[in-house]
Amino acid sequence: ASSHHWLLAWAGLELNMLSILVIIMKPKHPRAAEAAIKYFLTQTIASTMMLFSSTINAIQTGQWNISLMTDKYACTMLLLAMTMKIGAAPIYFWLPEVMQGTTTSTALIIASWQKIAPISILFM
Repeated sequence: ASSHHWLLAWAGLELNMLSILVIIMKPKHPRAAEAAIKYFLTQTIASTMMLFSSTINAIQTGQWNISLMTDKYACTMLLLAMTMKIGAAPIYFWLPEVMQGTTTSTALIIASWQKIAPISILFM
């Protein structure tokens, strides 16, 4: 089952982000802490942009349904937010630094598993 409500989709993305933060912080090293902070801040900014775009769309359409994304400014902001969450160009500034501060297995999870939820929201 999937959610077609913006707030539930946002909550799912935030749970996804919070679960990986613990894994990033697992090595007791200053670089791991730095990587976790950078990951947290960029994901939080992207989540804020997502909430703002969904609010703009809800004001325009009167509904919080993901499939009713009609406002072009809201669509653009959502695309930028999901691009930041995914770490795709041109907003990938955080990704190399986070990858460098984590273990190889954690970097693999960030590079693959953590991309599934934002990409699925883009295709809804």
